[in-house]
Amino acid sequence: MARGQITVRAARWSATHPWRAIAMWIVVVIACFALGQVTGTKESKNEGDIGEVTRADNIVKSGNFDDPDVESVLITAPSGQLDHTAANKAAAVVIQQMRALGGVAEVGQPMPSPKNDAVIVRVTMKDVPEGSDDDARVQPLLDTTAKVQQQYPDLRIEEVGGLSIGKALNETLGKDFKRAEMFSLPVTLAILLIAFGALIAASVPLVLALSAVAAAIGLSAAASQLVPAVDAVNSVILLIGMAVGVDYSLFYLRREREERAKGRGHVDAVEIAAATSGHAVVVSGTAVIISMAGLFLARDAVFSSFAVGSILVVAVAVVGSLTVLPAVLAKLGRWVDKPRIPLVWRLTAGNKQPRFWPTMLKPALKHPTATLLVSVTALLAVASPALGMTLKFPGTEDLPRDTAVMKAYDRLTAAFPSTGTSHEVAVRAPANQQPAVKAALAELMQKTKGDSLFASDGLEEPRFSKDGTVATLEVATPYEGGSDQARDSLTKLRKELMPETVGKVPGVEYAVGGFVAADVDYAAHTRDKLPLVIGFVLLLTMIVMMVTFRSVVVAITAIGLNLLSAGAAYGVVTAVFQNTWAEGLLDFRSNGAVVSWLPLFLFVVLFGLSMDYHVFVVSRIREAVLRGVPTKQAVAEGITGSAGVVTSAAAVMIGVFAVFATLSTLDMKQLGVGLAVAILIDATIIRAVVLPSIMTLLGDANWWAPKWLRGNTAKHATPTPPAPEEERELTPVG
Repeated sequence: MARGQITVRAARWSATHPWRAIAMWIVVVIACFALGQVTGTKESKNEGDIGEVTRADNIVKSGNFDDPDVESVLITAPSGQLDHTAANKAAAVVIQQMRALGGVAEVGQPMPSPKNDAVIVRVTMKDVPEGSDDDARVQPLLDTTAKVQQQYPDLRIEEVGGLSIGKALNETLGKDFKRAEMFSLPVTLAILLIAFGALIAASVPLVLALSAVAAAIGLSAAASQLVPAVDAVNSVILLIGMAVGVDYSLFYLRREREERAKGRGHVDAVEIAAATSGHAVVVSGTAVIISMAGLFLARDAVFSSFAVGSILVVAVAVVGSLTVLPAVLAKLGRWVDKPRIPLVWRLTAGNKQPRFWPTMLKPALKHPTATLLVSVTALLAVASPALGMTLKFPGTEDLPRDTAVMKAYDRLTAAFPSTGTSHEVAVRAPANQQPAVKAALAELMQKTKGDSLFASDGLEEPRFSKDGTVATLEVATPYEGGSDQARDSLTKLRKELMPETVGKVPGVEYAVGGFVAADVDYAAHTRDKLPLVIGFVLLLTMIVMMVTFRSVVVAITAIGLNLLSAGAAYGVVTAVFQNTWAEGLLDFRSNGAVVSWLPLFLFVVLFGLSMDYHVFVVSRIREAVLRGVPTKQAVAEGITGSAGVVTSAAAVMIGVFAVFATLSTLDMKQLGVGLAVAILIDATIIRAVVLPSIMTLLGDANWWAPKWLRGNTAKHATPTPPAPEEERELTPVG
């Protein structure tokens, strides 16, 4: 037994001092969660440096322009014709009550729509310092609108604007988080009940995963003071935390039960589980953390926030599985297998040899070359749609339409139609160059006239900062922000018109921003950073695998197989979401693209999580090899011996990720589908077909390593003494 391993020492202490370990864990979780409540979450207001759009934003900010938020109160008829008399009276009440609010700077006069089917009142809010609570600022306006609605029940009176849409989106994300939690818990519990056949055994991984999520949410809030968080970070923590938290506990618990089934005492069983599954958990957790750390290289606020949340929840889950889990198992003893679910217990804890996985393995073991070629070809075919992947940042048109504010937004755009979008030209030059800048911007506006890529009736006069050094100009295009024509107009503006006009002013600095620019630049930023992140993850993961298994070949194989499953996931996401055939099935509206940040984040998550199964399965294979079992037989024993726990762990992950595919926002749907499909492929085709075929082909070459890497192989041998029943299925305990 490898008693010197830190995993074994931690498990032994926890198993012999269970109440102390459990109490310490509870205190730590409560303290972490409380810390987050005390510090609060600092939300990210900066997307990072993503190209020219960032330079444009910085130039505009340096001008200190008054750019207040504007909300619109829309008055329409619930059905039929609008009663203009009642609408004007309601508008007068809106104006009176809005002007009385402290956060309102100005309220405009009511304006009728072109078809006279609506009336709108513009409400300009006061400028506030950056970082103010926007939800709190807009709430008095929403309350006032609701009161006027009560006074005029025969009219439809609703508020629309950037702040109200943002508040509704935050509430939607909060509801999604609760719904994901509500559905993922019973799904996970049901899978664990089938895996263990006993209620307590099924509940332990679930409770530990939830505690890890709670602690990580608190720590993430505290960490946001250094690395500001984005709205979706709690959803990501729940997604990753439930997946790895349950998996790590499941690996550990199943091995401990196996050892008890062989007649070992509770402490001995816990120590062996710590030395085997515990060691695999540490390696797997390290691989996930390394993958997530690669996100920092993207130098992006969203990725940095996701990285912090993911790293924290994985680290907490690893610590919990190595400390409090051994204490819980030692304290429960044989009670962990109570109360049993009669039929399920007999199916999961019986001593019958499995039939499904040996059958699945036959082609790979008997005909490895053909099996490898066919399976890899099939996976490459699944991945092929990714070659046509288009990246796009979701806009207002991609938000869920079932919220009241988005229904109001659609009615507003129908009553007051405005096509197209605008590019924001930002210019900074010495104050004495202001006349030259004015002339250059006038020439720019003149060049856009008559050009079909630009709106001839959307020209505005430029704004200048008080010190005369910064100017901004809105250049409109008649096309929607996500269209190819809008992107073409941005390219022409940046590459031709700006250099020909503004670019000639001495000492000038200029950039073009706006929604289209943000969309284009973010997609380009993701493509540029993806190779760097992939290289970082591959290199460090390979080093971890080489050190863990003392084999260069196993490390290279692991990298290749994970790249294959990630590519297949990319292909499925592209095929599903860039087309319309699955809209009804998954309840989304395709925008013909994949969310810009998804490929990079999906890669690091998949690469980390896929290592869970790979490390666990290869560890079992290596245990058999170190006992002197031939590689081909060791592959069969390792995969069939770990089949139950890996299948259960994969089912948990797929179940959790599938829940996220049902959420409201397009980005969460794409993330859920991508992760679920990748884990399904990884736990079936990769594990039962590709991995055994390639390891069978390589034979003893699997374990090749240079002399400096081999070290003292005896130190890395299996900690469990050889026994004829080593790979025997679990028999009923107690």
